[in-house]
Amino acid sequence: RRRLRSASSCGNRAVATMAPRRAPDAFSAALLLLLLLAVASAGLSGYFGTKSRYEEVNPHLVQDPLSLGPTAAGSRLPAACAPLQLRAVLRHGTRYPTAGQIRRLGELHARLLRRPAAAAAAACPAAADLAAWQMWYEESLDGRLAPQGRRDMEHLARRLAARFPALFAARHRLVLASSSKHRCLQSSDAFRRGLGPSLSLGGHEIEIEVNDSLMRFFDHCAKFVALVEENEAAMCQVNAFKEGPEMREVLEKVASALCLPVEELNADLVQVAFLTCSYELAIKNVTSPWCSLFSEKDAKVLEYLNDLKQYWKRGYGYDINSRSSCILFQDIFQHLDKVVEESKSSKPISSPLIVQVGHAETLQPLLALMGFFKDAEPLKANNYVRQMHRKFRSGRIVPYAANLVFVLYHCDQVKTPKEEYQVQMLLNEKLMLFHHSNETISTYADLKNYYKDILENCHFKEECELPKVNITAVDEL
Repeated sequence: RRRLRSASSCGNRAVATMAPRRAPDAFSAALLLLLLLAVASAGLSGYFGTKSRYEEVNPHLVQDPLSLGPTAAGSRLPAACAPLQLRAVLRHGTRYPTAGQIRRLGELHARLLRRPAAAAAAACPAAADLAAWQMWYEESLDGRLAPQGRRDMEHLARRLAARFPALFAARHRLVLASSSKHRCLQSSDAFRRGLGPSLSLGGHEIEIEVNDSLMRFFDHCAKFVALVEENEAAMCQVNAFKEGPEMREVLEKVASALCLPVEELNADLVQVAFLTCSYELAIKNVTSPWCSLFSEKDAKVLEYLNDLKQYWKRGYGYDINSRSSCILFQDIFQHLDKVVEESKSSKPISSPLIVQVGHAETLQPLLALMGFFKDAEPLKANNYVRQMHRKFRSGRIVPYAANLVFVLYHCDQVKTPKEEYQVQMLLNEKLMLFHHSNETISTYADLKNYYKDILENCHFKEECELPKVNITAVDEL
């Protein structure tokens, strides 16, 4: 299957071209390097798309990873409401690059190593700096969870337990499901361990259920796989932007900095360089020398390239992208329905906590199915400037450790029976406004009514069935 090449490349010309009048001591030189690198990446971290740190959407976590942050206006429920169930769909934590990305980075780095050292240092300090950078990624890492990813999940578990202490109280049952991918299984385990003693199951370990039919529904949707995932024509807007004037300007700038003919670079290699900057920040919390190749203006262009891919492959580009997620959407509401029935019958709630760990590709289509972050104009190769203030920014929606949480409440002292069951949604621990009410809380009945068509008429098998004739045209979407 075709994959966008991603990584990041950066040389630190500022360090190499500065000629101090006297040689600084080792400590001063190291400090200067750190300061310059920090300045170089200061404007980049907000534009890494799906490779963004979770802290980009919740900056308060940089200082305190267990902080719940400022209380949002309108977030309080009536005093007589008690949570019955929390249903969370999580993206795995910070991961290493995939084997393909590591190979492409190795190819790019090898080109710089082949340059004559003396000439590179004199004419191309950026290339010299990058040639001196140690290539530490190995293909065996292949998308696995990084240590920071475990911390992402452990801290998220502890924050959710602090937000909803009644649900995470001892003796409550936690249902934990995961994609079969190693990074998701490890994220699930880290989430479980993050809860520590706050959840007691009578001494029994919480088992992790592998459920790819829900967490990787896209792999099981034949229409999506054939007409989008494996169809080069479906990415025509992405490919057009790679050849467009914005990317051409970035290519020429990077080629000049590295003293390479522009013909030796392409959009995929430049994106590999850019995302290496993102990986170093997310995994090691350092500013990589690869970052210095890019300005904030360049970062915005490369973010748009990433967002175009997400839009056309996982978002609003084609209906099948989101319609394939209705199996997960309906499963969420089936469990919420069950809780309502149990509550009305005064039965114990069988599943007060359901946590499922998947991918950006799990969450993005689900949010599109629900109509969130939809722009009035589609994202295209020729409207980059008009989309500068777009809603669809994947780094703000599905960074590492992204999470979509449904919380169902039972409320006493209500005026009508319909108000007895109410629901809130949080994305990345921030309350979302419901489309039908523009409020952060809705009666469960109103929410179900708003999504009635999806709940009743979106059938995964029929949606994902390939056309009877052998057609792979984008028009079929």
